[in-house]
Amino acid sequence: MVSMRDVARLCGVSVSTVSKALNDYSDIGEETKKKIRETAKAAGYMTNASLRAMKSNRSWSLGVLFHDEAHSGLTHDFFAAVLEGFRQNAELRGYDITFINNRIAERKMSYYEYCKFRGVDGVLIACVDFYDPDVQSLIQSSIPVVTIDHVFDNRIAVVSDNVNGMASLVDYVCKMGHTKLAYIHGERTSVTRSRLGSFYRSAAEHGVEIPEAYIRSSEFRDTSSARRITSELLSLPDPPTCIFYPDDYAAAGGMHAIRERHLRIPDDISIVGYDGIMLNRVMELKVTTLRQDADGMGKTAAEQLVNLVEKPRTTMVEHIIVPGTIVEGESVKKLN
Repeated sequence: MVSMRDVARLCGVSVSTVSKALNDYSDIGEETKKKIRETAKAAGYMTNASLRAMKSNRSWSLGVLFHDEAHSGLTHDFFAAVLEGFRQNAELRGYDITFINNRIAERKMSYYEYCKFRGVDGVLIACVDFYDPDVQSLIQSSIPVVTIDHVFDNRIAVVSDNVNGMASLVDYVCKMGHTKLAYIHGERTSVTRSRLGSFYRSAAEHGVEIPEAYIRSSEFRDTSSARRITSELLSLPDPPTCIFYPDDYAAAGGMHAIRERHLRIPDDISIVGYDGIMLNRVMELKVTTLRQDADGMGKTAAEQLVNLVEKPRTTMVEHIIVPGTIVEGESVKKLN
């Protein structure tokens, strides 16, 4: 078998130069890199990763299926943090990351076909339409899968504690004396169902009744919609004293509507967000929010997926709930 030392001898360079060239180090000239790579290929040299893949019958690659309706990609603060935690932990365990789509050049294919084509050992699925038949086909396949924030009976799921997270926000707002609570919730997903149910239950536990007019629906991360609905809520004959938003981006949209009316936060109207993203930490007015442990969710998902790949017989299918933390800002007025 051809070694790196053999390639170095054929090229008349040191072993360290061959290593740097094959790993694309910037201190090696492009012509030298090209010569070394062509020589290595012609001689039949195989990288450690290739040898490892042959010996283990694995690709040492994990797929990531990530596609949100807003097409925000890796600018999606929360899921970008989840994926970064996933990447870090996966790489520590020796795995590369491949993003999954449904097209190779001009050829369209299913997510399952793409995974087989790329030969990934397992897939993380996050922020997609989980009811899409194409996604369902992947879920029901033999490929190891871990999902983020959506539960299937036969798959490992890592979910944020949306029930207790929302409960802690409602508890905080009610203890600040508010009884007129409005909620602009996200689109109908399992996350929304958990949060909305918890919102109603927690309010009831505090003896607070929620008028139907106070509950409105919007897309996640939609500042324009949140802005419009906030204005509508403030126009009600009996407006709320505190508005809950589906995420911190939406809360920023609501803040615009409030300021357009020359109202002050929290003196005239209180608001709370959700997610605890970096945006909220750098804003002039810090919004009270629920900070989700995105990094912890990603790292946990990587650990579970690698276990599924490497120890399929002993890894249990479970639903792992990751708690969040309430962050007290300056956006909720104390009424009592």
